[in-house]
Amino acid sequence: MRNIALIARRELAGYFTTPVAYVFIVIFLAVSGSFTFYIGGFFDRGQADLQPFFNFHAWLYLLLIPAISMRLWAEERKSGTIELLMTLPVTPQEAVIGKFLSAWIFAGVALALTFPLWITVNFLGEPDNGVILASYIGSFIMAGAYLAIGASISALTKNQVIAFILGASVCFLFTMSGVELVLEFFRGWAPDLLIETVASMSFLTNFQQISKGVIDIRHIIFFGSLIFIWLWINLLILDLKKAS
Repeated sequence: MRNIALIARRELAGYFTTPVAYVFIVIFLAVSGSFTFYIGGFFDRGQADLQPFFNFHAWLYLLLIPAISMRLWAEERKSGTIELLMTLPVTPQEAVIGKFLSAWIFAGVALALTFPLWITVNFLGEPDNGVILASYIGSFIMAGAYLAIGASISALTKNQVIAFILGASVCFLFTMSGVELVLEFFRGWAPDLLIETVASMSFLTNFQQISKGVIDIRHIIFFGSLIFIWLWINLLILDLKKAS
C-alpha cells in the first residue's frame, strides 16, 4: 500500500511539473462551461439543475481522458525508465494501480474545480442537490473507467499519439454501444441477448441513469468491473512486454 501511494504521489507531481496539467484543466473547464451554457441551454431551460452540464461528460472524457492516459506507460517505454521502474522494490500490480490512481486523482481535481457551477445553480434556484452529488460521483467513476482503458492502451506502444488515437477509439466504442443508431445495426440479424449486452456496455446509458439521481448498484458494478478488467489487461500487457 505504501508503494502504491509513493508511485501515485510521484506521478501526480509529474503532471504539475509540465504545462500539460494546467492546459488540460483550463480546456476541461472552458469546454464544459461552453457546453453547459451555450449548447446545453442552461439559462433557456428555466430549471435549477446541472443536467446540461453532466449531459456532455461522456463526450468530454472521450476526448480529454485519453490525453491524460496516453503518457502513463508510453512515456516510460519511450524514455526507457520502465525498466528502471520494474527493478525497484515494487510489484507490477503496485505500479499499475499507483499510476492509475494518480491519473484518476488528477481527473478528480479537474472535476472538483467545476464546483462554482454547483454554487451558481443553488444561487439561482433550489436544485435537487442529491441528484447533483450522485451525478458528480457517477462522473468520477466513469472517468476512472475511461482512464483504465487508456492506461492499458498506453502500455502497448511507445508513441503517445498512437496511444491517444487507439485509446480514444476504444473509448468511443464503449460510449456509442448503447446509441440507437448502433443498436439498429444489430436488429434484424442479432439475437435479443446480444443486443441487450451491447446496449448494457454503453457508458452513456449507465451514466445517464446515475445523473438522474438513480444510483443503482448495477451501474456502479459495471464501471467498477471495467476498471478492474482493464487494469488486469494493463498488467498482462506489461508482463508480455517484459517477457519479450
